[in-house]
Amino acid sequence: MSIEEKQNFPTYQDSDSIEYPQNEREVSSFIKKFYKTNIPIELVGSGSKKKIGKPLQCAKTLNLSKINGIVEYLPEELYIKVKAGTSIKKIEEELKKNNQQLAFEPIDFGYLLNEKSDFGTAAGQVACNISGSRRLKVGSVRDHVLGFRGVNGKGEIIKSGGIVVKNVTGYDLSKLICGSYGTLVALSEITFKVLPAPEASKTLIIHNQKIESGLELLHKAVNSSNDISGAIFLPKEQKVPGCVMNIENTFKLNDLKQEGSLTSIRIEGSKNSIDQRIENLAKELKTINFSISILEIHQSEIFWNKVKRLEFFSHSKNNILRIVVPPSECVNLVYQFTNKFKYYIDWGGALIWVEAFELSEEMFESIRRKV
Repeated sequence: MSIEEKQNFPTYQDSDSIEYPQNEREVSSFIKKFYKTNIPIELVGSGSKKKIGKPLQCAKTLNLSKINGIVEYLPEELYIKVKAGTSIKKIEEELKKNNQQLAFEPIDFGYLLNEKSDFGTAAGQVACNISGSRRLKVGSVRDHVLGFRGVNGKGEIIKSGGIVVKNVTGYDLSKLICGSYGTLVALSEITFKVLPAPEASKTLIIHNQKIESGLELLHKAVNSSNDISGAIFLPKEQKVPGCVMNIENTFKLNDLKQEGSLTSIRIEGSKNSIDQRIENLAKELKTINFSISILEIHQSEIFWNKVKRLEFFSHSKNNILRIVVPPSECVNLVYQFTNKFKYYIDWGGALIWVEAFELSEEMFESIRRKV
């Protein structure tokens, strides 16, 4: 990078400004030093979510990637304790050996931000509290953090929680730090609750629904007794200024033959139970009146992996908004940017992912008022 580029690059930092602590005590030592000298610092793991939000301009960076590894994993007790910089991929590989999972379904921002898979680190997932489609069934990241260790802004080592759910008295700090984006604590160790992985999954897809009828079907499915674990609405492909329309290419599967919107409902569990629940759900939603597809086990897994990797927005250079809304406000909000933005709806109508080529201050404030 040339001198001119350095001067015009707002987040440029010399290598000397990045510290790589090897353990919790070194993190504490660095933060104490920076606190006393009033130097702002940025916390980084793998950097998989670094492009979220506004760029930071801090004098120092603490890179926690070297504080990694699995500390303790007891499958029979349904928990895993890991160091902050442990990659989510490594954790999931270890859990898979015992047919277990991080049930909150970590989002893979790699394809969106860096054009390759990168789930990031354990601390990054907790700090951002961004959960996948299964959230409507099992809760968000914050519901799966049993405890943590870390260093606060004064350099003091703190801990909260433990290895079981009901062990917190006073403030449940584990809930508080989730979604704090590294502003409250530098995490050094995290204990996650883990759950058995489902034996199989199938997906019922109802074709060519308008947004109102599609969300109504999702609402009925979410509130049914069929224990669904995913409910998304992918709209019909439309030309949107500045956005690449790739929904049909992204979800081009053997079991999907029709074009148009996709109202998609996932059911997970034992093979026998999901067949019965798919049948029950189809009757409740009266799908005999609609054109439907059923994604079998392998195709269903591919479909939801594409959702988890945000492939709908892959290679985009535009603004990506993640909007959490009351389901009752979803339709009204979407109508504000129909034909202006590219979008899809998750969590049965409670989450909207939006790609915006141009986003005016008025539109942004209008969205804020709705949420």
